[in-house]
Amino acid sequence: MTTTDVSAAFFARHLAETPVIGIFRGLDPRATVELCHRAWEFGVDLVEIPIQSDAALPSLAAAVEAARQQGRHVGAGTVTTERRLRAAHELGAAFTVAPGLHPPVVAASAELGLPHLPGVATATDIAAAEAAGLTWVKAFPAGQLGPGWITAQRAPFPDVRFVATGGVGPDNAADFLRAGCSAVAIGSALADPEALPRLRAAVRATP
Repeated sequence: MTTTDVSAAFFARHLAETPVIGIFRGLDPRATVELCHRAWEFGVDLVEIPIQSDAALPSLAAAVEAARQQGRHVGAGTVTTERRLRAAHELGAAFTVAPGLHPPVVAASAELGLPHLPGVATATDIAAAEAAGLTWVKAFPAGQLGPGWITAQRAPFPDVRFVATGGVGPDNAADFLRAGCSAVAIGSALADPEALPRLRAAVRATP
């Protein structure tokens, strides 16, 4: 299996039942783990901990350990450099996510056999990701791009799978899924008990 197949198979498998990735940024290790458990209880299999600075690494490490005990998977987000990628890999991250398409990160991910989800915001970005063998991509910032952008891009790129990220919540998740997204990434809503029923309804409302 090629590294391309590794990424596609990983995201397809872990987002099939509940098409949601949890994102918990800027929290201390204890709060991060608490929110991871809430996400897992909701049915979310994949959780992303952004590591925009080294200060976030302890939270990633704590989440990875908690996931190991639960049989879940935690990845690192905001992986924009090869150094961050290797730090995440050393801590046991199961996958990585980036806000854009960063060729050194893509190459290092392939070298390590680590599933990677690059960010895209234009047709050029999507074409470059597909040329690099990555058919699962992060539509970012989805709130600004809008569901219509997803539908438009699905036409010329039918083999690409989109994960809507940035500005996505219970009130618009269903719109992005209906537009053709394979999953959505959610942050604060997973920490809000009042928002969870709306999010579950949004996920169930789409095939």
